Amino acid sequence: MKLFKNTYFILSAMVLTLVMPSCKKGFLDIVPDNLPTLDNAFVNRSEAEKFLFTCYSALPNEASINTNPGMNTGDEFWINPITAPFAQITTLEPFNISKGLQSKISPSMNYWDGSGGGKSLWLGIRNCNIFLENVDKPIDLAPYEKERWIAEVKFLKAYLHWYLLRMYGPIPIVDKNIAIDANVEEVRVSRQPVDSVVNYISNLLDEATSGGAGVGLPDKIQAAATEMGRITKPAALAIKARLLVTAASPLFNGNPDFSGLRNKDGQALFNPAYDAKKWQRAANACKAAIDAAEASGVALYQFVPTGLQVADKATRIEMSIRNAVCEKWNKELLFSNVVGSTREIQMNACPNLFVAPQFDNGLSGQLAPTLKMAEMFYTKNGVPINEDRTWDYDNRYTLKTVTTQDSAMVNGYLTVGLHFNREPRFYADVMFDGAKMYMQSNQKPPIPIYAKTNAISGKKQNIIYSISGYYTKKLINMNLVIGATGGVTTENYPWPIMRLADLYLLYAEALNETGDLATPLIYLNKIRDRASLPTVETSWTNFSTNPGKYTNQAGLREIIQQERAIELAFEGSRFWDLRRWKKAGSALNAPVYGWNVSVEGGATTSLADLNKNAQEYNTRVLLFNQTFVSPRDYFWPIRENNLQVNPKLVQNLGW
Repeated sequence: MKLFKNTYFILSAMVLTLVMPSCKKGFLDIVPDNLPTLDNAFVNRSEAEKFLFTCYSALPNEASINTNPGMNTGDEFWINPITAPFAQITTLEPFNISKGLQSKISPSMNYWDGSGGGKSLWLGIRNCNIFLENVDKPIDLAPYEKERWIAEVKFLKAYLHWYLLRMYGPIPIVDKNIAIDANVEEVRVSRQPVDSVVNYISNLLDEATSGGAGVGLPDKIQAAATEMGRITKPAALAIKARLLVTAASPLFNGNPDFSGLRNKDGQALFNPAYDAKKWQRAANACKAAIDAAEASGVALYQFVPTGLQVADKATRIEMSIRNAVCEKWNKELLFSNVVGSTREIQMNACPNLFVAPQFDNGLSGQLAPTLKMAEMFYTKNGVPINEDRTWDYDNRYTLKTVTTQDSAMVNGYLTVGLHFNREPRFYADVMFDGAKMYMQSNQKPPIPIYAKTNAISGKKQNIIYSISGYYTKKLINMNLVIGATGGVTTENYPWPIMRLADLYLLYAEALNETGDLATPLIYLNKIRDRASLPTVETSWTNFSTNPGKYTNQAGLREIIQQERAIELAFEGSRFWDLRRWKKAGSALNAPVYGWNVSVEGGATTSLADLNKNAQEYNTRVLLFNQTFVSPRDYFWPIRENNLQVNPKLVQNLGW
């Protein structure tokens, strides 16, 4: 991967050895050490650039299901904990959270200290402060370049604070590193109120995006071969929009559940009073980000076939949805994660697609969408399955036979009614027994998915399989190929932390909360049009049992939230959205279901063989009963040892 002149990982590893945690570990890693060595790190432009890349390397690796706190931690996916180690799932720490096994003694996904699948973000903040304190030293650093680097590091510093805020709630603000000769009391910092932290991060992002064209952050990356992945103004503005929408959301805006969370001196860390102005502030930030993004050429992705690629309408729609995530550096991408590779995600999302000898058990299918997620997508009419008055909701688990009218499935196959007459995003995002998979390596016809035990894509040897019967098609790049005798080649793509559709949905949400019920429909319909769905107005008026739902704030809020859950499914967004909406207490206190995947389906490709035991296979099976303790589980616990080292720190409620 070409990134920052291919020096990113090598140089960041070299420089990181210069700033390893000191003996004051446990005090947020904000006391610098090895100062003489640090002086050498800024002796000239070249050395300072290495330190810049070290600051970038502090970003969490969201391209990995082992380290992304939003992926295997909620209810979108379910994995088999027994077979996961065979499938590049190297830690069960995220999955422990989904099962309610978080711990204050040794927290899973610990991004405060750096353990349990996480890494210390305070160390990253410390490095950002070191950079900002020393960037004036290189005499050969051009002023325009220094301005850009400072803006980049201010963004990174803001982003790391934001990441911690989202996980832990009120956090300390570390604007400056503490002096090396500071006494113990100076190092003992306190958490700051949520509103103070939000304003601090927002101001940092304002500083990072200040200045006109050609000043500081670029509007877009020009040197694509060497600089893709570096921060732009639209990216920074988009993260500010996400920050302020989150701050305006019920978890942080007027939440009385956390009124008892106070510092040792009695300072309240949550403001229990609702402030409607926060939504207007968020809406303004969203609009500024959208304007900047669109002016720089960012747009909703549309698949344009080239060469011999299949060009039928259904395939174009599917690939417009899939490639908005999987096509590297596509025009919809605003901010991406370049710390890590998406190969791991693709290998765990994809089942074995090919008959022997083209077989590779690295294609594990372990990243299994839950039945709940399959039911979340709309019908073909663009409304929820339990609202569509033309769709047979009560018989959704009854078997039906696929016909030639059902182009997304294998003709003649037996599967449940749930899989019929669904919206294009359903067929683009998930695969199931009897579905089809379009891949560049096998264009016509698409590859059929046979998922019963011992079938091509099904359970084999009790090791590698989807525990729910669903597979995550959305995250698989169409250029994944398997060799004639095995061996998988994947095309890596940068993980999308923010794409334009996400920003549109944030804007629609913020506007609705301000009382504007008209403008949100414009942005919802842009996204729906890409998915070949009618407008919200058309769908609800003509097909919903609640035709006026979109005409009132509460109804439109529900529509926006479901639209968001569908459009951003499997991208790590739902986990955080459920929390900021204060809906995790209900959504994650529910059973997790899948299909009876252990049922034999035959090893041949004849329909009679594949359809045998269809009724038994398509039986709903309980995988787990999730529990979520409110308000405790809305935030991570701070590792208990930290509270002993720093008596000024207070623990999150319930822990």
